[in-house]
Amino acid sequence: PPIPAKAAELANDIEKLGPTFIKLGQLLSTRADFVPQSYMEALSRLQDDVGPFPFEEVEAIVSVELGARVSRAFSEFQREPVAAASLGQVHRARLRDGREVAVKIQRPGIRETVADDLDAMQELAEFFDHHTAVGRKYDFTMIVEELRKSLLRELDYRLEAANLRGFRERLKAFHKIIIPEPIDDFCTGRLLTMEYLPGQKVTKLSPLTRTELDTSELAEEVFRAYLQQILVDGAFHADPHPGNVFITDDHRIGLIDLGMVARIGPRMQEQLLKLLLAISEGRSDDAAEVAILMGEPREEFDELQFRRRITDVVGRQQDATVARMQVGKVVLEVNQISAETGMRVPSELTMLGKTLLNLDIVGRTLDPDFDPNEAIRRNASDLMQKRIKRDLSPNNLLSALIEAKELIEHLPARLNRFFDLVSSNKLRVKVDTIDETSLIAGMQKIANRITLGLILAALIIGAALLMRVETTFRILGYPGFAISFFLAASFGAALLVYQIVFKDRPEKK
Repeated sequence: PPIPAKAAELANDIEKLGPTFIKLGQLLSTRADFVPQSYMEALSRLQDDVGPFPFEEVEAIVSVELGARVSRAFSEFQREPVAAASLGQVHRARLRDGREVAVKIQRPGIRETVADDLDAMQELAEFFDHHTAVGRKYDFTMIVEELRKSLLRELDYRLEAANLRGFRERLKAFHKIIIPEPIDDFCTGRLLTMEYLPGQKVTKLSPLTRTELDTSELAEEVFRAYLQQILVDGAFHADPHPGNVFITDDHRIGLIDLGMVARIGPRMQEQLLKLLLAISEGRSDDAAEVAILMGEPREEFDELQFRRRITDVVGRQQDATVARMQVGKVVLEVNQISAETGMRVPSELTMLGKTLLNLDIVGRTLDPDFDPNEAIRRNASDLMQKRIKRDLSPNNLLSALIEAKELIEHLPARLNRFFDLVSSNKLRVKVDTIDETSLIAGMQKIANRITLGLILAALIIGAALLMRVETTFRILGYPGFAISFFLAASFGAALLVYQIVFKDRPEKK
């Protein structure tokens, strides 16, 4: 769908500000809790294609990082990059043993530029957090910190090399998917050398090429691989947009640019699986229940409105045609509804929505009839079997045995202490409840005030009746006993008011 003009204009302005702000825009595109849907789509399409830096600087960086000139480290090295971005650029090359490789080189001075931009953002975020209601609600300082961690990871190419190795191992069972192998001896913090994958982007496939591919099988393979990353492995490629997905010359899916990786724990994995199944099967009540368990309700949380809106969103998803189904978009809408009704959701849920939204796009680019909801239901059983198999692995069983061993070793001593306390009548159970002493003291104070009030009322009434009795004892020309009662009542009333105003203050805890 077309992006509104203002959202597209904002994205264009951010692109002109440089790499740090582009990454900030991409991060904000995952924040469905306060960024409108149209702006999220515009920010998620931010590109950082910039002009390449000179080859002389490439040679200098390679020499410093590898300790050898380009001509000695590589038998061939193309001067013109195949891709250039704000953080680095990629050159094709050939190693001395004949292997074709892609060499990713970090842009000179980019770390200093990013550090300066982040410091400026930090100052602005702290100002907004301390002086505006919006800042206190959304905590901009935490957003900048999240951006800082993400950028520092992306600027260390050794971490990306480790991600490549890890994903190659975890996805080796998917024969239709290939991830480039890093060349360890040619990888440093500012230089990444990996296997070159010849092919083309999924968005550039020609009609003739499509006729040679089993696109439905490739779409299913990609979706299944990402479901395993998210729900079984606990680490997934968080930026699978079409530009990072290739069709290789041997008709496989190539995944590149694994600098952005998200991680989730076992408990969150189970809740995400339940949520995806509830959404894909149209069970709105279950989807709302799981979302509540995953989130953190604020004081202003409106549960009734939350459930009604989730029912509407999931219901529309169930009634949609296959061509319009977007499970990733539904997850992002759940995030947005949560924020608007007073629910704080974990960042993992937002990253999941963004990842699934990109997968929806990749799947439909490969196969227009691809149904992500059906893919989730079809693979749910296999995912559960893999989770159970992982939980029953030798390492997990060994950990459980160690915990059981410690329990058995300490159990006799603990039981002895327990029974000793019981037999000596020293067992005590601590229960946090109402303080009876304070409660009784408060009730006694109330009774005393009521009694004093009745006495004062009686004195006033008695004084009023005695005013009619003529006596020789007079004060200021009035009957003496009546005036005495009036004075006593006045003194008592003044004392009571003093006690109430100055003494009956809440106790500070």
